[in-house]
Amino acid sequence: MSIRIDRVVTRGGDSGQTSLGDGSRVSKHTARVGVIGSLDELNAAVGLLRAHVPDESPVSQTLMQIQHLLFDMGADICCPEAAKKAERAARITEELLLWVEQETFALQERLAPLTSFVLPGGSIAAAWAHMVRTQVRRTERDFVTLMQEEEVNKKILKILNRLSDYFFVLARHFNDDGKKDILWKIK
Repeated sequence: MSIRIDRVVTRGGDSGQTSLGDGSRVSKHTARVGVIGSLDELNAAVGLLRAHVPDESPVSQTLMQIQHLLFDMGADICCPEAAKKAERAARITEELLLWVEQETFALQERLAPLTSFVLPGGSIAAAWAHMVRTQVRRTERDFVTLMQEEEVNKKILKILNRLSDYFFVLARHFNDDGKKDILWKIK
């Protein structure tokens, strides 16, 4: 797919509508546009997290791949399943779900066992990973709302669910593999 963006200012959204991948115009208030916006916010938060991780780190490379994955999810959602061009649309596949699981398991192997719930925080990178995790959860809720209204690629929901697990494990990784987690204590 080649993309060319000649103009950033198009004025196309001035009336409260935007274009989907099939060319249809919809209100910016729709659940579909809401999910695309949530994915965009999530991707920006992952970018902030990456800014606290050395570029040469394998984690930084994984985070970059996740940013591409989030963009791919947006492209999938941007082209409705019932659209004329739907058969040509790029769709999220099961292989991506397995990749997220493998990345999570690889980090989890080194973690200290959990003895309590973990409070968000610790190192700056861990705090950002927890923030990203909560944004994944919000995106997941927004996606479920869309699923109730329209037909969508259900693999996206599974991947979002796994991504929240990944960012939880990643936060613990950034807290010295869980040794410096802030544990919840019942008062």
